[in-house]
Amino acid sequence: MASSSATAVPLTREQVVPSRRRIKLPAWLEVAKPRLIPLLLATTLGGMALTEGWPLSSPRLVCTLGGGALAAAAAGVLNCLWEQELDGRMQRTSGRALPSGRLSPTAAFAGAVSCVLAAATLLVSGVNCLAAGLSLLGLCSYVLLYTAFLKPRTPQNIVIGGVAGAIPPLVGAAAATGHVGLGGWWLFALVMVWTPAHFWALALLLRDDYRAVGIPMLPVVKGPVVTARAIRRYGWATMLLSFLGVWALPEGGLLYGLLLLPFNGRLLQMVERLGAEPDSIDRAKGLFRWSILYLFGICLLLVFSRQSGAAVFDLQLRGWLAAFPVGLPGISA
Repeated sequence: MASSSATAVPLTREQVVPSRRRIKLPAWLEVAKPRLIPLLLATTLGGMALTEGWPLSSPRLVCTLGGGALAAAAAGVLNCLWEQELDGRMQRTSGRALPSGRLSPTAAFAGAVSCVLAAATLLVSGVNCLAAGLSLLGLCSYVLLYTAFLKPRTPQNIVIGGVAGAIPPLVGAAAATGHVGLGGWWLFALVMVWTPAHFWALALLLRDDYRAVGIPMLPVVKGPVVTARAIRRYGWATMLLSFLGVWALPEGGLLYGLLLLPFNGRLLQMVERLGAEPDSIDRAKGLFRWSILYLFGICLLLVFSRQSGAAVFDLQLRGWLAAFPVGLPGISA
């Protein structure tokens, strides 16, 4: 994400996130990758908000989010186990719990199995079998499809492998209604399209690490200029697809669309800036961070738009628009 001169020395973790002092997690918690779980749970909530079953009862909500968190933790542990040798060869990851010896592979595997069993039990007993099956599908997609098969073989690994991170909205929809409707599939597609731009921004920062161990990430294979162009295409696709939420929401869609405007404006601003300076570390870092906030924001808007007060405001807004001689197609009262 910075000038090309920065590629001579691999970036350390502190260079990637310099403004925040990282807390050293216990080894057993570190391998679960807890920093990734909140965003997965946010998209699960987004999937729920897109259904007629919103809001869920408290017990079902807790079981869904708890089971999803456990399944995500298991996926993180299995990912660390699979990439233990690779992590040991990379400067950024050599201090992780498994390659450094702070946690044994046997203990990590036992923890992963325990999390899978707990997640399945919680989801089957407290939610439904479809939500449980989708959650386990997400786990398998991340560990087998992305980590084991795609990541070491193709620079398009995250385009296809992003399916793992896009499954939580389907879990949320299934938890709310027992099936997956068009709204859940829309958010699934949005996360799929959002993922490459998000991940390639990070890969620009870490391309020297990936190059050193032979992982064919797009910035390694094609360079920062081609990667920035690809990020721009996916950024624009994300923006366009995000507006379909106006129609995907059972109610509150117009309010969602209006509140979405500044989020998309900032996203496009950052992808265009990166396109103008593909070697800029600061711009890639800024886009990576904003992309996380962007997806959190989308899910927050979906949930907010389904609240009773927001729904009333949305109806008033539709009535105001309907008063014009020519209404807007698809959103008139």
